[in-house]
Amino acid sequence: MDPLSITGSIIAILQLSAKVLAYLNDVKDASKDRAQCEIEMSNLYSLLVSLRSRLEEGSASQPWYTAVRALASENGPLDQYKQALETLQAKMNDGSRLKKVGEALMWKFREEEVMSFLARIERLKTLIGVALELDHFKLSQAIKDETTQLRKQVPAIQSGIDRIQQNYDSTKHRALLDWISSSDYPAQQSDIISRKEKGTGQWFLDAPEVSRWLNEATTTLFCPGIPGAGKTMIAAIAIDYLLNTAQPGAHRVAYVYCNYKAQNEQDVFHLLTAILKQLVSGQPSTMEHIERLHRTHADRGTKPSLEEITVALRNVLDHCPPLYIVIDALDECLNDTRRQLLARLDDLRAGRNVSLMVTSRFIPDIESAFKAALRLEVRASREDVKRYISSQMYRLPACIQRDAALQDTVLVMILDAVNGMFLLARLHVDSLLDKRTTKAVKMALAKLTNDADALDIAYEEALHRMKSQPKGDHELAKRVITWITFAKRPLTTTEICCALAVEPEETELDSDNVPDTDDIVSVCAGLVVVDHESAVVRLVHYTTQEYFERTGDAWVPDGQLHIARTCLTYLCFDAFQHGACSTEKDYEERLRRHQFLEYAARYWGEHARAVEADIADQICIFVNSNALHCAVQARQFSWQTPGNRHYSNSTPLCEVACLGLAIVARTLASTTSGSFTSMVKAKANDNYSRTPLELAASEGHCEMVKMLLEYKADINAQHRTFGSALYSASSGGHEQVVQILLDYKADVNPQNTWNRPLHAASSNGHEQIVRMLLANQADVNAQDDVLGSALYAASASGHEQIVKLLLANQANVNAQTGTSRGALQVASERGHEQIVKTLLANKADVNAQNGRSSALCLASANGHEQIVEILLANKADVNAQSGRGSALYLASEQGHDQIVKTLLANNADVSLQGREGSPLYVACVNGHVQTAKILLENHAGVNAQGRFYSNAMHAAAYEGHTELLDLLITNSSSSLPQDYYGRTLLWLAAAGGHAATVEALIHKHNMDPRTADNLGRNPSWIAGKKGHGVVLKLLQGYDGEPNAGQAAASDRRYDQSRLLCDVCTSSIPRGVSYYHCDHCSGGDWNVCDDCIKCGATCMDTTHVLVKPTTFVNPADILMIRGM
Repeated sequence: MDPLSITGSIIAILQLSAKVLAYLNDVKDASKDRAQCEIEMSNLYSLLVSLRSRLEEGSASQPWYTAVRALASENGPLDQYKQALETLQAKMNDGSRLKKVGEALMWKFREEEVMSFLARIERLKTLIGVALELDHFKLSQAIKDETTQLRKQVPAIQSGIDRIQQNYDSTKHRALLDWISSSDYPAQQSDIISRKEKGTGQWFLDAPEVSRWLNEATTTLFCPGIPGAGKTMIAAIAIDYLLNTAQPGAHRVAYVYCNYKAQNEQDVFHLLTAILKQLVSGQPSTMEHIERLHRTHADRGTKPSLEEITVALRNVLDHCPPLYIVIDALDECLNDTRRQLLARLDDLRAGRNVSLMVTSRFIPDIESAFKAALRLEVRASREDVKRYISSQMYRLPACIQRDAALQDTVLVMILDAVNGMFLLARLHVDSLLDKRTTKAVKMALAKLTNDADALDIAYEEALHRMKSQPKGDHELAKRVITWITFAKRPLTTTEICCALAVEPEETELDSDNVPDTDDIVSVCAGLVVVDHESAVVRLVHYTTQEYFERTGDAWVPDGQLHIARTCLTYLCFDAFQHGACSTEKDYEERLRRHQFLEYAARYWGEHARAVEADIADQICIFVNSNALHCAVQARQFSWQTPGNRHYSNSTPLCEVACLGLAIVARTLASTTSGSFTSMVKAKANDNYSRTPLELAASEGHCEMVKMLLEYKADINAQHRTFGSALYSASSGGHEQVVQILLDYKADVNPQNTWNRPLHAASSNGHEQIVRMLLANQADVNAQDDVLGSALYAASASGHEQIVKLLLANQANVNAQTGTSRGALQVASERGHEQIVKTLLANKADVNAQNGRSSALCLASANGHEQIVEILLANKADVNAQSGRGSALYLASEQGHDQIVKTLLANNADVSLQGREGSPLYVACVNGHVQTAKILLENHAGVNAQGRFYSNAMHAAAYEGHTELLDLLITNSSSSLPQDYYGRTLLWLAAAGGHAATVEALIHKHNMDPRTADNLGRNPSWIAGKKGHGVVLKLLQGYDGEPNAGQAAASDRRYDQSRLLCDVCTSSIPRGVSYYHCDHCSGGDWNVCDDCIKCGATCMDTTHVLVKPTTFVNPADILMIRGM
């Protein structure tokens, strides 16, 4: 090695060291380890500068250079130190993120690892010091000892870095999952199943209907039951059985517990994202679908649309083993939510192995929806109730516990009274807790009944027990049940304890006035329970809520007023008079210190609306104080994504208008005189600039809308996002507000090309509003930038009656929309069969190619069998190409076997190439065995080339689809092919890490594990390089020893989420150099340094390979190209 080469190595190390030192110098809150690292690296840096100067001054002919060369030899001290720095740099996304990576390294390494790194620096300092002293022998010996020591430490250092990467990935994944959904149904499942008595529920698992549901694909099990029968526990038992009895990976489970107290939060979006979160959390390979959504929305502070979530779910389900979805208490959802959820689930289940179980009360429209499903009524079995009562005997008074005969009487009489309701058994047991004599027990038992009103009688008895307590306990119980009954969402134990501690006219919370959780439960006669996993306090059952809502005026007539006053008193505390926090960190600290703030800020207005006249003065004081801005910030932040939250200021009138507090608004008008008119016309001082009128209209507040119009509010004021008042009212389905605005001559045809009222009503299914707008000359064929035509919007959302209404009013059935698709295409894509029939009956063009995709292609891709048949019957072109391929190609890609058969029966061209290859090729890439069989039976070509793999066989080998590979080899008339680079099927299977496929190729198909590719590298080499230890060991057992290049490559660790080398299929980590061809594989062809060194080229030797200066994320490339 010449002096120039040695000097070059030192310069490279100096450059890398400078970057790390710059980071260490910037770190805040530094530890002593950081300081010591900075000092030692600085000292080493100085020595390296001195060595560089000595080399530049000297001559290569001097004897000194003979020894110094060893410092810079391959894998020598300088080289290994440089590799360590490069490894660190490879973990960095780019220069701007050096600090983040350094922080992970310094603060996540164990102390002994940090000391090891410092020791390495010290040893290298010693070597350089020896070199500068010109002690040749000592230098040579020291270098030899140091090299040995460094090699021993490489695995430990790599292990530490790998652990950091794993921790980072895990944290990142958790953050993404929380971003997509804040739900935590697993915690609820744990809490419910923990209350299960041993042995109960076995009748359900033994039922033949359950056996069929578990063992027959794509079945639906409907489990109705009377209130209190134990439906939720049965759902939990089913979930627990599915989670704990199957082999890992045999099937997946997703579930939701619907809750009457969370109806506003549990919309279709919430329920589907909760299912998506559960599926992805157990299948990290599908995380990319959430990452893609996050990249699109996070920086903008937006959330994905319902359609985007549905698409992501489809993609996850396409690569998911058999799935069981369990939905408990479907009847506790709002009617519209329920209908939409079932429609979405039907769409997602089409063509996929998804089984569904639903529990519900006996609701006619729900029973009708599941009339074709397996049906198993849930009733509390006598044996289960008996086990429960027996398990509770220890809680009962001593007079029962010491009298076996009385225990038998208790058991029998409660069993006879429950009438299939577990809840009654619980209430009856609780009713005996204060009966201290045998006579009192017998008298209580004599009152038990199994009449239709048995539950109400049990609740009345519980209320009587509460009233019989000391006055303080009775008052506390009333306030607890008031809060739980009227709260707008479930409260945590901390929240309700804070609420109970608020005192009228106080300006801070007295910690001495906060009750204990155990006390608030104990005074409520068994009607209140705590879910310990989620720390939520709730009533014992949905029927308890219904009972108190029905009878609330009698036992607590001022409940809403008490809650509204409490919220306002809390929000006016001195701690909130400074207004909004300036940073998100400060806000989080405020929320931590004041744990009732989020609830009070978010829901005070809803409680106040019911008692507005009684507290108008208190509301006016609040909205005119700085505390309003604190509350607005808390409300806004409650639905924004942590880390990307922004406070948007508001005005008193905007807040009052949004909440529909018309009395308060008139009070404000009377106190502000002439300035109120300007307040009416002023927009909120926020990012949205919404007017009071538009805010009131969006929430459907008729009186508020009338009042604002009386004060000359601009009825046609427009906003890019929220539109006009008429648009917002039409979108929200507020018919009365729409009529008021039309009476005031609101413009139904705004001049702008977005936010059109007719389109909003059509998209959201508000038929009566559509009629009203059409009657007022709304333009039926106007185009909206977002929603296209009104007909397109209604067709996309599946509103059949609105589609018919629009067509009857001369809507253009073949109008091209801003989305570049027509109504027929979007209806076919989303599976709206009746709308497809309606559109075709009105002469929709079945072969329209708007957006480069026909209706047949879209229906085929999404698995809508009936629609495919309808379109073909209407002369759809079976071989029409979309931007990705033909209908056959798209159906084969997704594994929709019945559609594949239908298309082939209608003369679909089996060899017609799509974007990635032939239909057979994409079926094999995605592992669809049955689809491949159908295509092969119809003479599909086994050797047709694909985009990323040479042909279907190579795709199946690399993806590890052993059964498919056997099928293809059996149907191949030629010898087993090698690809452009000479890679055999065995080589590709080894590259993919598929031991079963490797073994099958060797045993069944006699493939030689020693056969190398064109660059001289055999299957063992690639298995070793990519870290597939099981495959490597298997190949070595067949004399497939690694050949040249293996030793250097096997030490590399590749991140499987990065660019892939198209020659050896290994990942190319960030920061590592590689080469790129702008022509091959559609401009997405890359090759790693290792392959270049072995002589690799791209598929056309005339192309010039370029070395990118920065790493390009492949997902970004695809997104930029619109793929």
